[in-house]
Amino acid sequence: MAAGTEPSTRESDESLRLLSLVERTLTQRLEDALRAHGSSLDQWRILGLLVERGGCPMNVVADHVLLLAPKLSKLVDRMVSANLLQRRTDPADRRRVLIMASARGREAHAEWQEATADVRREYRESLGEDAEQFEALLHRLVHSAAVSTDPSDGTE
Repeated sequence: MAAGTEPSTRESDESLRLLSLVERTLTQRLEDALRAHGSSLDQWRILGLLVERGGCPMNVVADHVLLLAPKLSKLVDRMVSANLLQRRTDPADRRRVLIMASARGREAHAEWQEATADVRREYRESLGEDAEQFEALLHRLVHSAAVSTDPSDGTE
């Protein structure tokens, strides 16, 4: 970077603070909307993934919903008991179990999508024409963060 164009530490710290503030605010609003319909953010995210992709192994679901295996396992057990999810043997590898949305789970997900629609619409509207660019920047940040924490990249 040319001299004088690198952001100061204060400016970069402020952008990190603002990113955290937005995440916390949106998370709280989504949780409030979902709680009113008997759901949690994690349940909504799990069903969202499974409705979109079909059956997935637990490690894929854990990565998507940002949960550690023990917590995810307990939540999946509760969702299976509530008939929101089903476990099936993976036809490609009979040693592996896939979880998938049940018919009741797909119905619940549709209800929860409706419950969160206002929050999601307001978020997209606040970004306006910049929504796609913002999402691309977030993907770049996620990739950059993943690379910088990978011990095999030789930077640590």
